[in-house]
Amino acid sequence: MKVKNEMKLQLKSRSVNEGYARMAVSAFACELDPNVEELNDIKTAVSEAVTNCIVHAYNNELGTIYITVKLLENSTVEIKIRDRGCGIEDVKQAMTPLFTTLGGDRSGLGFSVMESFSDSLKVTSKKGKGTTVTIVKRIKGKASF
Repeated sequence: MKVKNEMKLQLKSRSVNEGYARMAVSAFACELDPNVEELNDIKTAVSEAVTNCIVHAYNNELGTIYITVKLLENSTVEIKIRDRGCGIEDVKQAMTPLFTTLGGDRSGLGFSVMESFSDSLKVTSKKGKGTTVTIVKRIKGKASF
């Protein structure tokens, strides 16, 4: 698929940047004329992916989150959120609902939420090298009421 437009963004893994990432990506996706539900889906999926980078990737140290957004010619947005953190030892296990490595008040639903708000979700990771989450959302446009 041909890329119509592309944006790249780098942010420090601070919790205050999660909201900015969510808004920047959704604002960029507005070129595809999404309806409110589609825009909220994008915001939620991005928020979960960035939060995972902040909470899990850098083990309480400051790192960088890399975001690439591509608007494709078939009204599809592809969002890649990448870190160079500790990586995930077992991606399949990490994507299991309710699985968490942190315990406490963490629900272990981040990947499930991302998956439910996207048309496609791919997670690749290498221990000690980082993780990439690729979210694909097809935009159908204006909702009819």
